[in-house]
Amino acid sequence: MTIATDMMDPEIAVRRERHIARINRAGKVLAPFGLGFVVPLLKLAAGDTPSEQWADLKQMLLVPLIGILAFLAAWAFLAPKVHTSLGAIPGPAAVFQQAEVLMDDHFAERQKAEEFYARQDERNQMLIAEGYADRVKVRPYTGKPTYFDQIWTSLLTVALGFFIGTVIAVPVGIACGLSKTFEGAINPLIQLFKPVSPLAWLPIVTMVVAALYESQNDLLPKSMVISAITVTLCSIWPTIINTALGVASIDRDLVNVGKVLQLSTWTTIRKLVLPSSLPLIFTGMRLSLGVGWMVLIAAEMLAQNPGLGKFVWDEFQNGSSDSLARIMVAVITIGLIGFFLDRVMFALQTAFTYSANR
Repeated sequence: MTIATDMMDPEIAVRRERHIARINRAGKVLAPFGLGFVVPLLKLAAGDTPSEQWADLKQMLLVPLIGILAFLAAWAFLAPKVHTSLGAIPGPAAVFQQAEVLMDDHFAERQKAEEFYARQDERNQMLIAEGYADRVKVRPYTGKPTYFDQIWTSLLTVALGFFIGTVIAVPVGIACGLSKTFEGAINPLIQLFKPVSPLAWLPIVTMVVAALYESQNDLLPKSMVISAITVTLCSIWPTIINTALGVASIDRDLVNVGKVLQLSTWTTIRKLVLPSSLPLIFTGMRLSLGVGWMVLIAAEMLAQNPGLGKFVWDEFQNGSSDSLARIMVAVITIGLIGFFLDRVMFALQTAFTYSANR
């Protein structure tokens, strides 16, 4: 029916082709975020060939859904059969219930904070009206951090550690790729420190930061600095190695052209080295961010610094009947955030690098 209509009215066919072209362009943006399955749905709605779109939907959406549902079914069946000191392993329903409880706790705590500030403002206004402006005090709300506060703290910490690591790793990697002498000097240090566990770095970092960092800034507390530096020390190596590899593997003809044109070192790096090595640099950054996220949780658990790692450890120590379910909520949250961070880095890699097809 659609084909016959298109043959009778070419304008409809042209309009549909334009819709398909726009959908394909949108697909290039959606695919890096794991949303490629939206494209076949949009094409079906636009009247494209159903057989091709159903095949894509099966591969992109149906097969992953079957895998997830099979995992959930196995989890729900096997979990009650495993008993621990805290009771049976919670199934998907119990974990989902605790996720709702944590969300409700977050909103309840926010409501308490709003009421606290409202009472404080009312009291201060009364003091001002009575002529006691010198007694006005503004105190921050000191309620317990909620689950979402812990997530936000961990995200800020890993972002700080990843930023510091990237600022250090990319220049060092470029220097390694451009200079065999520098690479020979730095490579033994990379091989020595790359395998070191965050559990070994953490005591050293804690003592050094305690001795050198004296700021009382609430936006950058000492605990966050300790965790961030630990993340940096453990996640910096993939970026250094991949950046050095990317720089060392650029086309020699480009380097020779730069020498013929007598380009300065900075211009050579900016115009020749970086554009050619960006794919591998971003690959290293993706690996570093993944390592940093895993390291952060371990560092927060060991040092009892605020964040998701501390939440997991506190629930483990709590020992209540709901603790296991809450730990499972945290595990799933950690996995989802790690997946999201990787997709964001992949999207940036796709946007800022080139290939033969672009």
